[in-house]
Amino acid sequence: MVLELDGREVKITNPDRVVFPRTGHTKGDLVAYYQAVADGALRGVADRPVILKRYVHSVEDPPFFQKRAPAKRPEWIEVAELAYPSGRSADEVVIRDLAHLLWTVNLGCVDLNPHPVRAADLDHPDELRIDLDPVPGVGWEQIVRVALHARDVLEDHGLAAWPKTSGSRGFHVYSRIATRWTFREVRRAAEAVAREVERRAPEIATSRWWKEERQGVFVDYNQNARDRTVASAYSVRPTGHVSTPLGWDEVERCRPDAFTIITVPERLAAAGDPWAPMDGTAGSLDALLELAEAQGPRPSPAKDSKDSKDAEDAEGAEDSIGTKRAKDAKKAEDVGEAGEVKGRRRPVKPLIEIARAGTVDEAMVGFERWKARHPGVARLLRPADVLVDSMRGRSSTWTRIRVNLQHVPEAERPAQEPLEVDYDPWRGR
Repeated sequence: MVLELDGREVKITNPDRVVFPRTGHTKGDLVAYYQAVADGALRGVADRPVILKRYVHSVEDPPFFQKRAPAKRPEWIEVAELAYPSGRSADEVVIRDLAHLLWTVNLGCVDLNPHPVRAADLDHPDELRIDLDPVPGVGWEQIVRVALHARDVLEDHGLAAWPKTSGSRGFHVYSRIATRWTFREVRRAAEAVAREVERRAPEIATSRWWKEERQGVFVDYNQNARDRTVASAYSVRPTGHVSTPLGWDEVERCRPDAFTIITVPERLAAAGDPWAPMDGTAGSLDALLELAEAQGPRPSPAKDSKDSKDAEDAEGAEDSIGTKRAKDAKKAEDVGEAGEVKGRRRPVKPLIEIARAGTVDEAMVGFERWKARHPGVARLLRPADVLVDSMRGRSSTWTRIRVNLQHVPEAERPAQEPLEVDYDPWRGR
């Protein structure tokens, strides 16, 4: 299958391959979807370098992440060299038009993951991104309430706020900004938003860095670090849902599962793109940076740990694949007999680790075995007490499961045991 786009030929291989087994949608369906929503999708990714998140077979298999543009690529594929805090750099694909976009889809990219910078200026973001990440057990209505608070904080500080569903459990709020500030400053401004949202709505929102300390909806400001990317507007997610731009008058009544590969093209054709005016609204971060100054430094529970420094200064984090940080975490997380974690921040909550696995399913099977051995403890756990972390390895993710025993009486808390699954993503390297 060869498409003529923007004066170029884009070859689509295996268009009949089923990418979404649950719905039966194929690669050809995915290509047709992005053709139908091209105007909106390109608004989110045009002129930006992207991380290639590639599904080799289907969304039911783990993806692998590729920063560097494939060596074998058409001569018209543009790249930009991004420098990372690690000292490394990578020539990443820059999406200029629909031909570039569909070329990445043919590689197995289902969702699009652009950096918050344009290729013309890789050091100064033009977007501030707020990612609302609910802890397990939090309902959609609470997520929406936090989104409205985020909107109010941004607007109170002179920025237009643009909402969209994430296509997963969370929600995104973006603001266009002038390209005057560094990644560090943008992240600091986003953290100020998170802390102010938490101050206004402490019963439903949190800006706490450490996962075991969160309750409600985490206002994730770290998506503004240099190494991070977020699924862009009109991206199809592995869930089969679409990360869909909304008008604020739609937010309270919307349901995220209503936005799919079938419904979103119809919606866009009928009503247009709510984010169409977005590029003309670039604002200033001055007011948010003044708020950050007034808020003062965030207290840290472990000021001498490496991870605490990462939390305070994500500019120093490793690149998007997280190679060095994940290696350091693997080395540092030497679990002691009493359940403490050696070489890292001492947790303020009673945590034990259950599994490290190559896939979520493997990790959950291990967790079920652990629950079967500790049925009394398992009954006392609340949804937010089960911490399932997607950890980025060199080119793919792996899964870690920990349990917060805060709701288990101290005398009944099981000790740290050998991991149910002990996967080492660095074995053989």
